[in-house]
Amino acid sequence: MPVVEAIRCSNFCHQAKICYKAKKSTTALAVGIYKNMNIAKLIDHTNIEMDATAQDIKKTCEEAIEYGFRGVDVRPKWVSLVKKELKGTSMKVIVLIDPPMGQSSHNERKRICLKAKKDGADELDVVMNILDLKYERYDKILKDLKAICKILPTKVIIGSGFLTDEEIKKASEIVKKAGAFCVKTATDKDPLENRELKEKARHLKIMAKAAPGLSIKASAKIKSLEDLKLMVKAGANIIGTSSGVKIVKQNL
Repeated sequence: MPVVEAIRCSNFCHQAKICYKAKKSTTALAVGIYKNMNIAKLIDHTNIEMDATAQDIKKTCEEAIEYGFRGVDVRPKWVSLVKKELKGTSMKVIVLIDPPMGQSSHNERKRICLKAKKDGADELDVVMNILDLKYERYDKILKDLKAICKILPTKVIIGSGFLTDEEIKKASEIVKKAGAFCVKTATDKDPLENRELKEKARHLKIMAKAAPGLSIKASAKIKSLEDLKLMVKAGANIIGTSSGVKIVKQNL
């Protein structure tokens, strides 16, 4: 059985520091959204498709500029292109590091992060080593993430869909201790489907309680305005999605 599926089965059977005041404003922000606030500013417009072309990435950037998203999230090979396309804007260049399970060596992870910084990345979305978390190698995880968080402002992806509630809590605590500014639910490989977003919302509440003061990013299978509202209500103040254009249009 593949490692990812084994982890899913086992569970389903049973920095840029964000000040606390900013985190407390999440509730007010959520209320504002439902009064036609510019929700685009919450969205990291995402294109992490393995077969994406340069033209695809340019289109993603054009959409980000048109709709005023928070930033553009891509794989490492596209960072320099996104930096060029977003020149003159305030949007973040965000790079996904080591999906889906965070299993590359520490040195390789650092190398990728340093290259991304050189290419123009503003933020790292780095996957925690989920197997290390399962085997309770907490010191190893913390050491790895502390070094990465010194490179650029970092969001850490914990893969909440693969974890028990207690593991979500522990992972979030480690993310805060490592010096990241944000704890994030998942990559596109999250085992939770769109119909299971209420479970993701429950994860967000655990994350927010375990890592007070950090931003919370909800990602994977968020496809509509109603999905976004559910995530924000649960505590998210950043949304990762490839459906940003659709969501913003639904809010018009």
